[in-house]
Amino acid sequence: MKIATYNVNSIRKRIGILHKWLQEHNPDVVCLQETKVQDHEFPLQAFADLPYVINFCGEKSYNGVAIFSRTSPELVSFGFEDGEPQEDQARLARVVVNGITIINTYVPQGFAIDSPKYAYKLEWFQRLRRYFSRVVSPGQSVIWCGDMNVAPEPVDVHSPEKHLKHVCFHEEVRRAYQETVSWGFVDVFRHHFPRRRQFTFWDYRRP
Repeated sequence: MKIATYNVNSIRKRIGILHKWLQEHNPDVVCLQETKVQDHEFPLQAFADLPYVINFCGEKSYNGVAIFSRTSPELVSFGFEDGEPQEDQARLARVVVNGITIINTYVPQGFAIDSPKYAYKLEWFQRLRRYFSRVVSPGQSVIWCGDMNVAPEPVDVHSPEKHLKHVCFHEEVRRAYQETVSWGFVDVFRHHFPRRRQFTFWDYRRP
């Protein structure tokens, strides 16, 4: 099964790029983040000619997740489903496709170390780990993908010494991320390319 993940940063602005990429690469499942569109405005018709079942949960201007799958999922759910006030449905989607659980997350960015949004990000990872323990087990076939808003290791950042206090590279958030990964996941990219300097982290405010 070919599974892809892509932060589209507004799906309505990336329709052409995404449509062309889907035609060229034919993935079985695609997980999207930052769709930035309310559900009633999701551009379903733009992809109607492609063989995908599309499940999504979004909100106006911010966040939003979607999963395109060639096979209709056996299960679809959104959010932590933990009963807490800040449900964050538009940041987490789960599907089961051909017996494989795929969890797509858009982790909060954090804004600044002294911001309540950063504390919320750390708590979000804790909630995510509890979510994993509640809905799946390490013995199952589980894929966790998405935009983690974390550069886990120095090799993931061009100039790590300049980013030690960045909300995506601070030791606290890296530790929170690794604690979540240790639930039972393997970083597939680093498993195959342990030291490759192929960056997946750039400041969202830079072009």
